[in-house]
Amino acid sequence: MSENQVKLTKLAKCAGCGAKVGAGTLARLLEGIQVRQDPNLLVGFDRSDDASVYKISEDLALVQTVDFFPPIADAPYLFGQIAAANALSDVYAMGGEPKLCLNIMAVPKDMPPETVHDLLRGGYDKVYEAGALITGGHSILDDEPKYGLAVTGFVHPEKMLTNSGAKPGDVLLFTKPIGTGVLTTAAKADMAPAEAMERAWRLMTTLNKAARDAMVKYRVHACTDVTGFGLLGHGLEMAQGSGVELEIHVNAVDLLPEAAELAKMGILPEGMYRNRSFAEDAVDPGDAELWQQDLLYDPQTSGGLLMAVDRLDAEVLYEELRGCVPSAQRIGLVREYRGGKRIFLQRERQK
Repeated sequence: MSENQVKLTKLAKCAGCGAKVGAGTLARLLEGIQVRQDPNLLVGFDRSDDASVYKISEDLALVQTVDFFPPIADAPYLFGQIAAANALSDVYAMGGEPKLCLNIMAVPKDMPPETVHDLLRGGYDKVYEAGALITGGHSILDDEPKYGLAVTGFVHPEKMLTNSGAKPGDVLLFTKPIGTGVLTTAAKADMAPAEAMERAWRLMTTLNKAARDAMVKYRVHACTDVTGFGLLGHGLEMAQGSGVELEIHVNAVDLLPEAAELAKMGILPEGMYRNRSFAEDAVDPGDAELWQQDLLYDPQTSGGLLMAVDRLDAEVLYEELRGCVPSAQRIGLVREYRGGKRIFLQRERQK
């Protein structure tokens, strides 16, 4: 059976990071679980961050994460690439370098062996592109296929980045366009233009390695990758964790044009509604149109890095990112928290 005969997305109820448990639901599930204290645990599950960080020595810390999801593409090789790029991204968001990976896979018992092989090959190729290794893994039988990675990386303890270090005056930079959740939802109903999906696949298979390699040279105070909770969901976690508020310039955010048209038609993923439910009470929508808001809540798979950058370094980092990421964007500012809302949307930047 060839790749174009395998319709993996037809076997899944949700696509990619759109299958992620909502942020609000996840927080409630973790309530009351005692957190064991360890002075070397620099980042644990009690913080809404991208990965855990454990200090090994004065100049070395382990970064660990795990991410997997149902098919977001029909071609097994492409699905493997996207899932691997998405899992690796959490380590990049912490300023780390991925080194070792373990496969996590669930497959239907009647899935053709060549399909499984192509899926794994996609993951292997993307991991090797990142300069890391796959050293094993675990697989189970399941009616719905799923794939991802457990990733271990390294970072200097004093150079790690979290989503809770943003400071008033920082400039918000972002590195990929928004709208892949809408497009993949439309694709399941054969409503997405082929050329739009080709671009979406390229975005989702693009590693955040170049963005990470650029940002670690500058004073970046906080970083997170924008995935299943959407730009506003992950932005809210950054604002809350940092004790600040964010001003987001909606017209500065690069929205995939085909996704914008679909959003105006009401073609939206279920995850968008979960993200809105989680974050909207903390968001002042200003004069942003509803379809624009919807896209800012759109769950992304293997999305870009959102950085809070010292204003003195923002311009030079922005210029460097322009040459190495899919879409370098200056999308807003970090402000002192004044109580009440955490995120303020503006169609035009206020003078």
